[in-house]
Amino acid sequence: MTVTTSATAKPAANDGAAGAQPVTMAKALNTALADAMHADPSVLVFGEDVGALGGVFRITDGLTKTFGEQRCFDTPLAESGIVGMAVGMAINGMRPVVEMQFDAFAYPAFEQIVSHVAKMHNRTKGALTVPMVIRVPYAGGIGGVEHHCDSSESYYAHTAGLKVFTPATVADAYRMLREAIDSDDPVMFMEPKKLYWSKDAVDLESLRAEHEANKVTGVSSEGKAVVARAGADATLIAYGPAVPTALAAAAAAAAEGRSLEVIDVRSIVPFDDDTVCASVRKTGRAVVIAEAHGFASVSSEIVARVQERCFHHLAAPIRRVTGFDIPYPAPKLEHYYLPGVDRILDAVDRLQWED
Repeated sequence: MTVTTSATAKPAANDGAAGAQPVTMAKALNTALADAMHADPSVLVFGEDVGALGGVFRITDGLTKTFGEQRCFDTPLAESGIVGMAVGMAINGMRPVVEMQFDAFAYPAFEQIVSHVAKMHNRTKGALTVPMVIRVPYAGGIGGVEHHCDSSESYYAHTAGLKVFTPATVADAYRMLREAIDSDDPVMFMEPKKLYWSKDAVDLESLRAEHEANKVTGVSSEGKAVVARAGADATLIAYGPAVPTALAAAAAAAAEGRSLEVIDVRSIVPFDDDTVCASVRKTGRAVVIAEAHGFASVSSEIVARVQERCFHHLAAPIRRVTGFDIPYPAPKLEHYYLPGVDRILDAVDRLQWED
């Protein structure tokens, strides 16, 4: 495929106002894609309805108009074909960014992801790299019907050869998508659907400058969790859509005199043991929060890793607050399924404070 670009490297249009401005996560992701495409003509975006429509969540809005149909284009409704084509492009010098539209829509592409995306580098003894990003809008909170809401991160985290990122803030959405596109390894980029319309005061121009500086210095969000809220009594460990819920629980606990630290994992694979365990060693108690099913999940792995590294610092067994081990419920029932503030505070109360 011959790649053309209609613009030289420059910031995306109409979003570079000086200083922090209210920005949605959807806008941050859209800007990250545009900036990456401006910076590198090998970056392509494709998937179902990502062109003229701009994606069902409008994350790719305006990209076809700006860069042309050769660089942002619609595909047939064939997820396996989308990912398979992206693999071929990636091993031949392109940097494809594909959209799976909805989390459960990605399952037809699972064989391609596991057998080829994740294994190509190892299979060729490092001769081939697969620099591609698979964007997956995931998890609940939007009242989606069957196949439109699922928490599939554990499948990808279990698959050696894939990186798995999930931002929880507007700034991280921009920051981590740019880093994912720059990576020479395949990245499953898990985007919390219910946070697309969340807003933060963000300076997009500063984020662009930060990204360029970090490329020079080698600084990256990959494998780095952050302390989203400092605390002393117990640690809440969360990622993606569960982070705002954990922060709300910490705020409610503070009103009752209990200080909870919140860790935003950000990078599921690679995982930041140091930041997570430093917090748990400090507080001596921990609760892991995730929307996905609890059995054989990312939350299970986090509990195992923390228990192995922090056993002698724990004052109580680690608790989990997760989605229930049932198929994802109908829209009117999802509020019973999703972890909430009350369930988190109940788990905190069970951390053997009487001892």
